[in-house]
Amino acid sequence: MKKETTNSLLNVINTPADLRQLAPDQLPQVCDELRQDIIKELSTNPGHFAASLGVVELTVALHHVFNTPYDRIVWDVGHQAYGHKILTGRRDRFSTNRKLGGIRPFPSPEESEYDTFSCGHASNSISAALGMAVAARQKGEPDRHVVAVIGDGSMGGGLAFEGLNNVSSTPNNLLIILNDNDMAIDRSVGGMKQYLFNLTTSNRYNQLRFKISRLLFKMGILNEERRKALIRLGNSLKSLVAQQQNIFEGMNIRYFGPIDGHDVKNIARILRDIKDMEGPKVLHLHTTKGKGFEPAEKYPGIWHAPGRFDPKSGKRIVASSKGLPPLFQDVFGHTLVELAELNPRIVGVTPAMPSGCSMCFMMEKMPDRAFDVGIAEGHAVTFSGGMAKDGMQPFCNIYSSFMQRAYDNVIHDVALQKLPVVFCLDRAGLVGEDGPTHHGMFDLAYMRPIPNLTISSPMDEQELRRLMYTAQLPDKGPFVIRYPRGRGVLVDWMCPLEEIPVGKGRKLKEGNSLAVITIGPIGNIAAKAIARAEAEDDELSIAHYDLRFIKPLDEELLHEVGRKFKYILTVEDGVITGGMGSAVMEFMNDHDYKPEIRRIGIPDKFIEHGTVAQLYHLCGMDEEGILEKLKSPVMVGAGE
Repeated sequence: MKKETTNSLLNVINTPADLRQLAPDQLPQVCDELRQDIIKELSTNPGHFAASLGVVELTVALHHVFNTPYDRIVWDVGHQAYGHKILTGRRDRFSTNRKLGGIRPFPSPEESEYDTFSCGHASNSISAALGMAVAARQKGEPDRHVVAVIGDGSMGGGLAFEGLNNVSSTPNNLLIILNDNDMAIDRSVGGMKQYLFNLTTSNRYNQLRFKISRLLFKMGILNEERRKALIRLGNSLKSLVAQQQNIFEGMNIRYFGPIDGHDVKNIARILRDIKDMEGPKVLHLHTTKGKGFEPAEKYPGIWHAPGRFDPKSGKRIVASSKGLPPLFQDVFGHTLVELAELNPRIVGVTPAMPSGCSMCFMMEKMPDRAFDVGIAEGHAVTFSGGMAKDGMQPFCNIYSSFMQRAYDNVIHDVALQKLPVVFCLDRAGLVGEDGPTHHGMFDLAYMRPIPNLTISSPMDEQELRRLMYTAQLPDKGPFVIRYPRGRGVLVDWMCPLEEIPVGKGRKLKEGNSLAVITIGPIGNIAAKAIARAEAEDDELSIAHYDLRFIKPLDEELLHEVGRKFKYILTVEDGVITGGMGSAVMEFMNDHDYKPEIRRIGIPDKFIEHGTVAQLYHLCGMDEEGILEKLKSPVMVGAGE
């Protein structure tokens, strides 16, 4: 383990302009100090660790060579960008990273002019950067450079290929830097991973060709059309010599690399050499995720976001989970294996999140029946649909916020054909420190209008098991189960696998004054608030209903509520606009019931980062917020 260094250079870098005053020979020291700074900060204030360590040299080289923020750097998957944040005026505040009111977890233009584009989700950098490069041309700014930094498996996403295709046919001077570390969060998968690992070329050849082409342009022998033809020819020749086809051949994109992504002086030199070249360019770097911290280099998946740790020994500080309820994701993972052992048609699908969603359990026990398709949510859905069409029963697990990227695939490739795909939406609701790009706020609202879907949310771990069992029974069609990040409420969570009638909710508690309708685990918080409200006001008698399904609705339950109660409170961990509360209001209106309805949920705005408890409090979704609503004048009047 390296010893912490004295930050003699990093202390004088307040902005990249200060960095650009340094000589190239000083850059390795800056990298060492920056790496130690990240290690020190994240040991006590957890965040995305290994990815940022892997791009320290690239980050320093980029800000040393390019005139940021005038020149644009577009990061892909922003968990690579901690070094970028520290070098761009946020070092003094970096201890607030991911904390309520502090630095945001991912680059955001609202936070800094150096953050050129939002990048919480993968594979968007090439498209966004191409838009900026074209805008620079349109505005007459030929001296503005635009760089897309894509890596951590993002090149396998479909949007990256769409962007590349457009890059090849649109006049631009975009530089695409491929940070090839053989990783996403877990190990990268697919042919692209193997291709990037094997790709070779000659740096000496590229330098010579650059000098010759510059000379030929000056002599008037070479023009733009001839240049594109030569690029195609040159790429083909390199492929022939290397006995390896170049994916960029035929796309009019110059390719450089692969080079050592941890040689900062060489990276800076190459960037200076190629930054003013006409036309699109790809610079391919080989990097090591977790570079400079041995445990992270050895186990990059574990150290993607390791929590607190001892920076000297490398020992992670993991709180004991003894006696605590399990994580919802682990209940999903173990139950999926249990179901797959009973039903040979069951297969698992995840887009690059096997450990994040706990499908790793099935991958270990049944490797031929569980598929990591890479960062490709749309493909994950359609791939599942294809298997379902020919007799399989896919469980497709995608984080709620990432499922937004596959919306059309759900409609066109699954729901329209009534295919029996079970969509398990992990990280539903407010997820905490990852912030607005990762909150699973919208799934109930965006799934609810789609025909043929069954949409459910379990209140606890046993309900999750029963819903998973129900979903794989014959003739259930497309089935959505959403559940949150974190732990459930039941230490003893194992239960028999029993069918839940589709569209049937539960009456959890009788009452006469008013009705509370909840869906999902937030119902447990509501139950505590109900108990407190009744204890503090003995005239209140509050009924509690767990809706379970937002589609189809339990009409018998809602008719009972509509006939009996003048006052209704709905509580959900999702957006109020179009969510469960909206569904209840629509039902009451359509059946001529006239209750007073109040709704608790996520307001119509993007919610920033903080702990889940803090965000629930801000949105009035915690026990205190629900209690306050139950004791409001409208609801108190219900007891009179």
